[in-house]
Amino acid sequence: MTEPDVRKGMPPVKLSREEFEDRYRSRFIDPAFASLQRELDAITGAAWDAYSNSRKSPVTRKAGPDFADPDYDLAVDWLVARDAIEEAQQRHDDPNERPRILVINGSSRNEHTCPGEMSKSWRMVKIAEPCFHEMGFAVDTLDLSRVTSEFGKQIHPCKSCVSTSMALCHWPCSCYPNYSLGQIDDWMNEIYPLWVAAHGVMIITPVSWYQAPTALKAMIDRLVCADGGNPDPSSTHGKTAKEAKALELKGWPYPKHLKGRYFGIVSHGDSIGAETVRRSIADWLIDMELISAGGRAETDGYVGYKKPYATSHEEFDEDKAFQEEVLNVARALGAAIELAHTGHLEDPGKGLKDPQPK
Repeated sequence: MTEPDVRKGMPPVKLSREEFEDRYRSRFIDPAFASLQRELDAITGAAWDAYSNSRKSPVTRKAGPDFADPDYDLAVDWLVARDAIEEAQQRHDDPNERPRILVINGSSRNEHTCPGEMSKSWRMVKIAEPCFHEMGFAVDTLDLSRVTSEFGKQIHPCKSCVSTSMALCHWPCSCYPNYSLGQIDDWMNEIYPLWVAAHGVMIITPVSWYQAPTALKAMIDRLVCADGGNPDPSSTHGKTAKEAKALELKGWPYPKHLKGRYFGIVSHGDSIGAETVRRSIADWLIDMELISAGGRAETDGYVGYKKPYATSHEEFDEDKAFQEEVLNVARALGAAIELAHTGHLEDPGKGLKDPQPK
């Protein structure tokens, strides 16, 4: 096999100590910290030490016998996330557990920060939730607007490890937290188990300039590790690109970690893009081998079409047809899961073989 080729050449990003300290101290610009300069000097010095020595994961333990390299030091954060995913998978597979629905509010609007008003997406979530409860499902709600309104809730950008090698993209993601770069408070380790435990996922989202909103798109990007990701970081000794390339080129299985779950989508806007967003989300989910609950489980439309934003909630109050569409998506998704659990509905792709390379 040809030696894997790892391309380099981007400009350096390492900060000088002066640049680092200027950026770090800017977090404490509030006058309340003025009397704590001695303490801040010590904290800043410790932060510089972590940064200059690239201590991404300062708390580790040996991987142990379940991993390719038992002696590799794995981040404890990652191990905790892996355990939560395994526990969620057990609940998903337990026939004695009630089937679960994950309802996702894709809007970044939240009344507890700058907009000062709830989103219509959140109102649609609250329409769907009782429907699922009435059908006997357990319901988890993921409100992505918390990234804009709650302290310590972030979804950091995907670093595109998969474009180096699928084997370098770990399941769950091992890129975060990165303590040396201050990339902490990442929410995804709590979000992954919600997806794993779910038998069905309902995404309700507005349109933001023809696209999914920022928080929803960030979550979508970070779920790439569920689509073929490597469950063993010790097999690549962390982020060793050459090892990951060699492992993939030996023949990678591309495991579909969320395969077989059903989905429904509600995409809404005020003038443009609702169909585009609905289609792009459906394409993404189908690529991960989730299953559409059918045509009635995917809808897009407009609330207060080209009318003032200031009256959009009143427009939604009056739009009983759109409210019923939201309920129909929930009903169709619930019905698909019920049929699947009674053995009367199978994955239409069951038994199909992946095309073999020529």
